[in-house]
Amino acid sequence: GGGGGGGGGGGGGGGGRGPELGAVLKRTLGVPLFQEQAMQIAIVAAGFEPEEADRLRRAMATFRHNGTVHLFKTPFIEGMVKNGYERDFAERCFKQIEGFGEYGFPESHAASFAILVYDSSYVKYYYPEVFAAALLNSQPMGFYAPAQLVRDAQENGVEVRPPDINASTWDCTLEPGKGNRCALRMGLRQVQGLSEEDVDRMVAQRTTPYRDPADLWRRAGLTKRQIVALARADAFASLGLSRRDVLWAVRGFSDVTLPLLDRTPDSEPSVTLPALTLGEQVVDDYGSFSMTLRSHPLALLRATFTARGISSTTVLKDSKNGDVFSLAGLVLVRQRPGTASGVVFVTIEDEAGIANLVVWPKVFEAHRRIVMGARLMGVRGRIQREGKGDYVVIHLVAEELWDFSADLDSISALDTFHLTNGRGDEVRSDPGDRRVKVAEANATRHKSSRSAPANPGYDRGRIGLDRPKIKIASRDFH
Repeated sequence: GGGGGGGGGGGGGGGGRGPELGAVLKRTLGVPLFQEQAMQIAIVAAGFEPEEADRLRRAMATFRHNGTVHLFKTPFIEGMVKNGYERDFAERCFKQIEGFGEYGFPESHAASFAILVYDSSYVKYYYPEVFAAALLNSQPMGFYAPAQLVRDAQENGVEVRPPDINASTWDCTLEPGKGNRCALRMGLRQVQGLSEEDVDRMVAQRTTPYRDPADLWRRAGLTKRQIVALARADAFASLGLSRRDVLWAVRGFSDVTLPLLDRTPDSEPSVTLPALTLGEQVVDDYGSFSMTLRSHPLALLRATFTARGISSTTVLKDSKNGDVFSLAGLVLVRQRPGTASGVVFVTIEDEAGIANLVVWPKVFEAHRRIVMGARLMGVRGRIQREGKGDYVVIHLVAEELWDFSADLDSISALDTFHLTNGRGDEVRSDPGDRRVKVAEANATRHKSSRSAPANPGYDRGRIGLDRPKIKIASRDFH
């Protein structure tokens, strides 16, 4: 606001002389955007020599670090007064230049960035699959984790295909898709436990498609551990093999044949293994490549959260200022900028979209552990809307926060077989109420430290320590 006022006055307002500043700032509508403009203002308005103006430019470039720009205040203001400008206007101009050090940069940089932004926007709009592949192949980088890049691509109509031993390379690639669009094939760079060298060797030996895990093991020279990594990524699905099928097969691999078994057949009788539930597959996806192309975790928990009175992010679109909602989502980003006076900004995601949370310092201090540690966060807050039409920014100002990470850990237990008479390894000396007491103790142990909506959706006591957990790769900036 102050910057615009100072620049506008220099363009012919009541600050005294004006045509010189008007010529400098005309292209940017009265607001100095580039370091070269600040130098020109110092020369034409304050009478600086070019060398002195360049020193001012360098001081502005490092303003946030050493504050040397204040050394130019007196000669700048006095120079403008000497050249016929009012002192108040001169002081406002210098104040604007002080603040300019927070954001200003050379015009050549601005032109370069503008070209990159335009080109990137063009590619993202017309070729979203190309844009997504390029970003994924450039990881680690940027503000968003691969899971969010993939979701954005899907929301823009891109078909995303999972890692595959016969189709994937190290990088994400493009394949023929529907119509004139390409599909995005996930690269094996996303799979934990594999190196680029391992994958290159596997691809080099893939002169014909791999037939089964044993064929891959023999031809590519991968270790059992590496094949297990591929199995956990469900990379054998195109062969009709589940994760469990491949893990079972790997157990039979052996480099040495025992003499006693020389004459026995190599093949074993086929075994039918129980199918993984959708929840188990989602958890395994996250454990292997930190995302899933199946159901969003919150979609699996939606019935539970609806019963608790927790809405999805779809309510945000038609919300009004001051509306109160309770939401829950995976924590994607935590930000605590140094210029935000202790305010924390959190981005959460459910199956319908994202919500941007504003956590004021008092709320943050009361819920510090939850803000910094929750993987699945619940929030109750008030809507804050800014903007009009298609350009509306919606925030939820947090009033209460809950850690629902235990719900996230329950996903692999959803839809599994319920034991009605206890576990087979449960030993009880008293057939009375001991099991009830154990269940109550487990429920108490998992209970949130703050009062959260009741959870009737599943039995927390049956979530064993051996169950895998979804780890969310949040991007945290402090």
